[in-house]
Amino acid sequence: MSLDPDLVSVLACPIDHGQLFVFDDENCIYNPRLKCRYTIREGIAVMLVDESEVVSDGEHERLAARIARGEARATGSAAA
Repeated sequence: MSLDPDLVSVLACPIDHGQLFVFDDENCIYNPRLKCRYTIREGIAVMLVDESEVVSDGEHERLAARIARGEARATGSAAA
């Protein structure tokens, strides 16, 4: 289930308050600066720091490549 575009437009990382990237097909939200991933459960973004996951370098590179190819939605003012 995809997150509402209005919600995506206001989401920010709870740790560094920066922009995130939403991967609807993987049910996750990613912060490439911190290599931190948040889960989307049943259409709800779980933005709790204690439930976030720090990803490996290889997983970071995979997600960063998907971001570079435009395969994720950006949050914040850059969201469309």
